[in-house]
Amino acid sequence: MNVLLTGGTGFLGAALWPLLKARGHHVRLLQRSPSKAAEAAGAEVISASLTDRAAVKKALHGVDAVYHLAGRVSWNPKHAREMYALHVDATRALLEEAHAAKVGRVVLASTSGTIGVSHSARPATEDAPYPIELVGRWPYYASKVFEERLALSYCKAKSLPLVVLNPSLLLGPGDDRLSSTGEVLAFMNREVPAVPSGGLSFVDVRDCALAFANAFERGQLYERYLLGGANMTLRDFFDRLSRLTDIPAPRLNLPHALNRAGAFAWERWTTWRKSEPSITPQAIAMGDCFFYIDSGKATRELGFAPRDPQETLAATVAYLKQLMPHRTEWRKAEAR
Repeated sequence: MNVLLTGGTGFLGAALWPLLKARGHHVRLLQRSPSKAAEAAGAEVISASLTDRAAVKKALHGVDAVYHLAGRVSWNPKHAREMYALHVDATRALLEEAHAAKVGRVVLASTSGTIGVSHSARPATEDAPYPIELVGRWPYYASKVFEERLALSYCKAKSLPLVVLNPSLLLGPGDDRLSSTGEVLAFMNREVPAVPSGGLSFVDVRDCALAFANAFERGQLYERYLLGGANMTLRDFFDRLSRLTDIPAPRLNLPHALNRAGAFAWERWTTWRKSEPSITPQAIAMGDCFFYIDSGKATRELGFAPRDPQETLAATVAYLKQLMPHRTEWRKAEAR
């Protein structure tokens, strides 16, 4: 097939397009900056913004399938409009042009945060409603909910084949931009003073990319697929990182009530000081939630087979050390 992939320079995109190329597909990347490495590896690169509709229309010429991975993750409320423009407005234009070009299938990368966010530790399935009462306060997740709703509604109405995949936190090697491995990086930099009371889900980017590659042929139309490799409390998560890095995990636990009160107080404090917080109120409030998901549907239908989570964490730590060897705290921990 001729495949157009947006977000090819991102963490997931960089892991996905070589798989598509290895399966014999012609891969065309639509991204803001050129990539000599991608071109040398046999990918066609169109350097343009996803908001450039003329460029999008040109990129879709002769395309059989679209993998739409482009997006931005930010917890800063100032970026809310920018994320909405990218996740909703630009996605709408892409789908309209894909429909006009008679594309055979669209695979959309959403996030598990449009489904699996709760104050309960019970894992969510694809049948769960949008947790808008929670994620509506967080611009990134809110914009992804709008994007997902738009895509499903538009594609059903226009009979444009669509499959939606909802990966959890991406970890593993290859995050050159540090766009997804921030929790691990913060721990290795000793920037986690206390452990929130919630829990997270994460998935190895390599396992996630394989599920995306399989989604074109095996994904059911207009269905969502949760992709998570492990659910664990934040305490367990940091304890595992401690064993891998020899950096002590924080001893202080934040109970639910203190977490919520802390988020409010921190917001008032930073507003009064007219400064940028090192940890946003969103991040504090999110730490009070559980992002647990059930990936049984993806396992049955997409051949999703997540590896041992400890292998993923070890690969993440090793890559970050290689990427940023100047971090003195890491060297001190290794010396002990």
